[in-house]
Amino acid sequence: MSGTAGAEPWNVEWAAKHAAAALRYLGRNAPEVLENTSVLEPHEEAAHQAAMHGDEVAYLEALRAYCSAGRDERYEYDRGRREP
Repeated sequence: MSGTAGAEPWNVEWAAKHAAAALRYLGRNAPEVLENTSVLEPHEEAAHQAAMHGDEVAYLEALRAYCSAGRDERYEYDRGRREP
C-alpha cells in the first residue's frame, strides 16, 4: 500500500499487529502512561486518520509518535514532575 486512499483495501491484520506492538512497548517501558492516556490521544487520533486514508507510512509514524510520547511522559514521571 502506498498511502493512496482507495488504491488498495486497508490491511487490518497488519495494522493490528503494529498497534499491538506499540501497546506492548508501552506496557513494558511506560506502564504508568497506560493508566492515564491523555498524552497519547493525539497520536491515537493521527493513527486513526491515517488508517481511514489507507496511509501506512503515516500510520507507522503515528505509532512511533505514540510510543515516543509515552516514553517521554514516563521520563517526566521518573523526574518527579508528574504524578502517574
